[in-house]
Amino acid sequence: MSEIGLQAFTIPEVPGILTAKEVLATASSIAKLQLANGMIPWQPGGHCDPWNHVETAMALTVVGMLEEAEAAYQWLVDVQLGDGSWFNYYLEHSIKDQRLDTNVCAYLATGIWHHYLITGDEAHLVKMWPTVARAIDFVVRRQLPDGSIRWSLDAAGRPEAYALLTGSSSIYHALRCAVAIAEHVGELKPDWELASGRLGHAVAHHPQSFEPKEQFAMDWYYPMLSGALEGAPALQRLDDHWERFVMPGLGVRCVSHEDWITAAETAECVMALDALGRRDAAEELLSWTRSHRQADGSYVTGIAYPDRVTFPADERTAYTAAAVILAADALSDASPASGLFRGEGLPAALDLAEPHCPEAFRDACSAGEDSAS
Repeated sequence: MSEIGLQAFTIPEVPGILTAKEVLATASSIAKLQLANGMIPWQPGGHCDPWNHVETAMALTVVGMLEEAEAAYQWLVDVQLGDGSWFNYYLEHSIKDQRLDTNVCAYLATGIWHHYLITGDEAHLVKMWPTVARAIDFVVRRQLPDGSIRWSLDAAGRPEAYALLTGSSSIYHALRCAVAIAEHVGELKPDWELASGRLGHAVAHHPQSFEPKEQFAMDWYYPMLSGALEGAPALQRLDDHWERFVMPGLGVRCVSHEDWITAAETAECVMALDALGRRDAAEELLSWTRSHRQADGSYVTGIAYPDRVTFPADERTAYTAAAVILAADALSDASPASGLFRGEGLPAALDLAEPHCPEAFRDACSAGEDSAS
């Protein structure tokens, strides 16, 4: 372990909900899944996708398991493709799905900036910079004229025609992290800043730019979790769909038409609530994930009601455990990166409308009226 890893870490603890000892047990349940090459599969013998892999590395960093986290990031360096991308799903010795998902590729920037905020490890940031830069360049090349970003290229390398709101929201946050990294290592990336501003505007103002997926909870809360949608419009969106997605005392439905509660979506929604300043509601929501917690600190992926059966049956996933740790960190302000999804430590966001954007025209008219008065 590096000298940084010998520092004392403040382990997240949310009084009455999660103890520091429990959080460490959850992190250990993730670390036990890690393979010798650094890859962290969803579950024993399962596949790995780079987005959730990064999320698990972030959770390990939070509790000071830096050797494991850095091995996870090194695996991404080792398997990155020449164009800066990664395949969608990996097995230990083979590829399960050759699709190239832009959100999957962008998320490394979030993880590496998160790692730096916690550790202050300049050497690791500089080491990972080329990998991050190639990945973000790959993603930015997929931006559409309306500011959204194509969600993927299929296994044959053909770009999909449309964008997804959840994926583009996550990419927006990752682009801001990437700009922060670039500024810190002394690189100028104005194209990333412009891409971020255009994407953030599309997420906040143009839902028609994205393939309709309104039944998924992530499409509900991700614009707020990413920071693209803030203030009164964000709170309005939160309230408008609360009853549709939240089952009181249980958690967040993965999809609105099924009474299937997933702990990962519930924990991510906790972070969205925290970002909007609704910490009491966030703590209550996190407490509902206790029904998913297992004796070893792991978490079952989902529970279907009213029968209270686990679905997929008995599945415990590393990314679910990681989401709970990150939510606990946000609520406890334990690590220096606990406010990352509140926008702390990120450069100022840009809001760049496309030409002929109705919102831009309206705002310009409003500005003119104000100056005339």
